[in-house]
Amino acid sequence: MLQEITDSLNTYHAGDVEFHQAVKETFQDIDGFYRDHEKYTTYNIAQRMIEPDRIIRFRVCWQDDSNCIRVNRAWRVQFNNALGAYKGGLRFHPTVNESILKFLGFEQTFKNALTGLPMGGAKGGSDFDPRGKSEHEIRRFCEALMQELYRHIGEDIDVPAGDINVGSREISFLFGHYLKITNRWHGVITGKNPLFGGSCGRSEATGYGLIYFLKEMLQTHDEELVGKRVIISGAGNVALHAAEKCLAEEAVVLSVSDSGGVLYFKDGMNDEQLAELKRIKLDQHGALEKFSGGDYKAGKTPWEIEADIALPCATQNEMDGKAAKHLVKNKILAVAEGANMPLTAEAQEAIIDNDILYGPAKATNAGGVAVSGLERTQNAAMVSWDLDKVESELQTIMKKIHERCTEHVYKKDGGVPYRRGANIAAFEKVAEALIAYGVK
Repeated sequence: MLQEITDSLNTYHAGDVEFHQAVKETFQDIDGFYRDHEKYTTYNIAQRMIEPDRIIRFRVCWQDDSNCIRVNRAWRVQFNNALGAYKGGLRFHPTVNESILKFLGFEQTFKNALTGLPMGGAKGGSDFDPRGKSEHEIRRFCEALMQELYRHIGEDIDVPAGDINVGSREISFLFGHYLKITNRWHGVITGKNPLFGGSCGRSEATGYGLIYFLKEMLQTHDEELVGKRVIISGAGNVALHAAEKCLAEEAVVLSVSDSGGVLYFKDGMNDEQLAELKRIKLDQHGALEKFSGGDYKAGKTPWEIEADIALPCATQNEMDGKAAKHLVKNKILAVAEGANMPLTAEAQEAIIDNDILYGPAKATNAGGVAVSGLERTQNAAMVSWDLDKVESELQTIMKKIHERCTEHVYKKDGGVPYRRGANIAAFEKVAEALIAYGVK
């Protein structure tokens, strides 16, 4: 089966490095489970799972503040809707390409399956770079993007959300233009402002959910978060809200980082420093080097800092094998992913082979899409829940995700193989739906 998957990837998805990595990792974990169930071969589930339902690619033309016409490329990868309407974020970044979006859509399908909510998997975005753009330019780009995207989405078809560089402001621009085009108000996009149909707690959800899952991991292995030293990469929405929840749980946050370097807190970050970081990074989109507190080290990452827990929350493949070996050398207790696939294949191997607790992104960072699913529920019922209600639901969902990750696996030398457990649990759910549909 694994050779068949590799041949298919090389033939039909040549050069899509990130997509190959995600698919191979998943099917390596489920290989034995797949072989034990003849029906999966009979219904050719492997081939059906690795091919997206459709990929929509389109040009986005927009006008900058100098009245020059700019051209960007955009995609929507509608990967699999066996469990519900397509669901997944939109990303604006110059590195966005089809391979990255296919990998993210594939992962999103499995991640959404783990939540237990009726959501299929999708991902989209553009190679548009919002850095250095005025608010009017970003608005014009969002409107131009929606001018095409609106044809392919709907509350029971595909429900996009935010992702890297697509926050509340961008979602508002996108949703506002959708309303103008269609003259219909319904929950076709999540991540909206709570003033007009958004859910409380959405901006915090991925970071908070990561810590809720981490606590379950630690508790299962007779550990606790209180007093643990935590290194975090990234300084965006996920990283800073993970730091916030760590502080609330009395953990010691030693770092955050951005593309320029790492900000190190020898004695741990405090609440005042976190508030300042939020202002610089989330409100002003500035650089960590502008922060007056902590020890800023240009060109460095957090992974050489001695700690108990590592939370990579920046971007895919940010931690390579060399960085992972530093964690092993420093006797790290656990690694839990806040970003999507932030560890290279070599890094994952180093962490897993050394029996370090490893929480894979499809489980650990599912909090964001879980609250997006709750936003859909609120929109459909025409109600609005308060923050306490949303947080309670999120905690329950993350606890259940943890339970699903342990359902098919055993403790290896005292540690649960979470990546394998997550992949099997998610695969089984999607596969059974595909079999029930017959030929889809």
